[in-house]
Amino acid sequence: MTASMNEFKLAALVNTLRSCQLFSGLPPADLVAIAEISLLKSLAKGDYLFREGDLAHGFYVVQKGAINVHRVNALGKEQVIHIFRSSESLAEATLATSTGYPADARAIEPSQVFLVQKAGFIELLKRHPELALRMLASMSAHLRLLLAQLEDLTLKDVETRLANWLVKRCRDPRADGPEEIDLRTTKRLLAAELGTVSETLSRTLARFREQGLIKVKAKAITILSPKRLGELLRRNLGE
Repeated sequence: MTASMNEFKLAALVNTLRSCQLFSGLPPADLVAIAEISLLKSLAKGDYLFREGDLAHGFYVVQKGAINVHRVNALGKEQVIHIFRSSESLAEATLATSTGYPADARAIEPSQVFLVQKAGFIELLKRHPELALRMLASMSAHLRLLLAQLEDLTLKDVETRLANWLVKRCRDPRADGPEEIDLRTTKRLLAAELGTVSETLSRTLARFREQGLIKVKAKAITILSPKRLGELLRRNLGE
């Protein structure tokens, strides 16, 4: 029974690895090798996966749930960097440094992640140099994400930042018809991602509703006309 259970857990890890962009296309033998140096960890909502400065034992892949990676400034304000969900990897940069994790990571819903252990993975990289190129591509994607977020936060006000956030998530920003966006997060976390507070976000959403730009449900925002919202964004940007 124990052997069968271990095989089941290994197969589950391999399946998660296969669906992760970082490892997509790897042959089964390589996926098994990575799974064998990985440790599964369960987190309740609110549990911390790691805190800024903690010794880095490796990087993580989310199997299910959601992990909020954020930093807290000197005033105690939380700034969301990204929310990682199923099949996404995080903290790969710690493979190349000994300074510890660069931010806090907390589960915002019951989650399962697995730790790809640093020492074992570095040995694997020595045998499979092509994996190193995949890691560089993944870290580059995270860097582009951070740069885009930094650019968004420099926009002049919350209305502009929210309009920009919504337009970016439209399949066709030029469409006249409605489009629904699944929030997949709380309004408090969305406010933190936009560099504001919940009350200001709520007032801005209400203003968009009054202008006939959106409808808001508990877990979704319907953009009634992405084209009109895009026009508002361009006006705010002075274009």
